[in-house]
Amino acid sequence: MKFQYNDGGRLEAGYKGVTGDCATRAIAIVTEKPYKEVYSTLNELAKDEHTTKRKKKISNARTGVFRITSQKYLESLGYQWTPTMLIGKGCKVHLKKEELPNGRIIAKVSKHLVAIIDGVIHDTYDCSRGGVRCVYGYYKKVN
Repeated sequence: MKFQYNDGGRLEAGYKGVTGDCATRAIAIVTEKPYKEVYSTLNELAKDEHTTKRKKKISNARTGVFRITSQKYLESLGYQWTPTMLIGKGCKVHLKKEELPNGRIIAKVSKHLVAIIDGVIHDTYDCSRGGVRCVYGYYKKVN
């Protein structure tokens, strides 16, 4: 897959340094919403999360967003989740242009969300691992 460096507007919004904001970045890129707006909305949605013995913290747009929160936000914007990997079935879809739909999608890979626009990775680094990285599923806007 081709790679295009894209921070989703993070630097322009005044944020500096390296951080774990892949969900914020991917959502900002694919939805074309301002980074600050996505950042604020994710942190607001995180206030509804609860901690448990296993889940000791809540989502944070800067350091990591749990699936339930990013999914709630994306669904509110009209995006639908399509799973590509089922338990016990192994990896069927990889981070390859020919294995993913065209258009603007957010792919879920291990510990990362990545924006893909027309088969091109838009991120701060090439996370494809040469086309062998497994895709768990993706979000795509439904019309």
